[in-house]
Amino acid sequence: MRVLITGGAGFVGSHLALSFKREKPDSAVIALDNLKRQGSELALRRLAEGGVEFRHGDVRNPEDLAETGGLDLLVECSAEPSVQAGLYGGERYLINTNLVGAINCLDHARRHDAAVIFLSTSRIYPIAPLRALPLVPTETRFVIPAADAGPGWSACGITENFPLNGSRSLYGATKLCAELIISEYVALYGLRAVINRCGVLAGPWQMGKVDQGFVVLWAARHLFGGALSYNGFGGAGLQVRDVLHVEDLCLCRLIHKQVAGITSYSGKIYNVGGGADCSVSLVELTEACVRRTGQNLVIASQPQTNPVDVPYYVTDNTAVTAATGWRPGLSIAAILDDIFGWLDEHREEVEAILK
Repeated sequence: MRVLITGGAGFVGSHLALSFKREKPDSAVIALDNLKRQGSELALRRLAEGGVEFRHGDVRNPEDLAETGGLDLLVECSAEPSVQAGLYGGERYLINTNLVGAINCLDHARRHDAAVIFLSTSRIYPIAPLRALPLVPTETRFVIPAADAGPGWSACGITENFPLNGSRSLYGATKLCAELIISEYVALYGLRAVINRCGVLAGPWQMGKVDQGFVVLWAARHLFGGALSYNGFGGAGLQVRDVLHVEDLCLCRLIHKQVAGITSYSGKIYNVGGGADCSVSLVELTEACVRRTGQNLVIASQPQTNPVDVPYYVTDNTAVTAATGWRPGLSIAAILDDIFGWLDEHREEVEAILK
């Protein structure tokens, strides 16, 4: 079996590449990456030690994909992952990477009759309807009352049936457009493909930023020092996200199951995340980091809300659990324990990037 992981030196891509090689040691696993994101070069040693072949290339260039040769499976992890991308420039790179790059990947897979796993995002859901949810502020977080529910939402989270009308950020738009193209390739060309709309992913070797990877960023700033702030929605830090450990998604476990049953899962779209039991607000995340480090940082408050921010997103995993039996297994506490252990062990490598 030949497996190509695009974005293979990134946070999710490198974990998946190493996971495939562990699960199928006789397979050839190739990680393709342009190494644009700071810190992605740190994955190269881990990939080499794990028996994964690295190719320096870019999904925007079909020639780079062609040079990887034939394949049986393509896992599309490459992306400009910031929801703020395009707000202050860089929109052409965003569109060419997330949409044109995805189409190049589909054409490469189709040419070799390979299956495709596409990692999409919860940010395909529009901003205004998410902001319109009946959120109630408590001392530490926003909550949806247990008795309330509507199209595609409830206290259990957001389902695949949440309405799609409205603006969602350029990042979300590129990922949704790629989803639509995939659906057409499945219907017209018989491409075997599964789409996973992922919530927040976290774990070791994520180079967290304010706009992407906030759990690692929060932990690193408490451990190494640096500024943090509660941005938007009054600046109180009540906004909520669910969090999934990258190894839980095995992304790694789930994807292996989807690959094994690709014929039955092909054409399906699943919301995949930590769920309500593994959700956290910024205030709660701060408290958890203080308990682990003893560092009481002064968290700034920026009440003004960024135009692409949402106050609440929790994944309802009902559909993917019913279809595959998969469910998230690691708590917020376990995820943070793993992240802090990694930060301590690899401080010399990552402190300058994350501080």
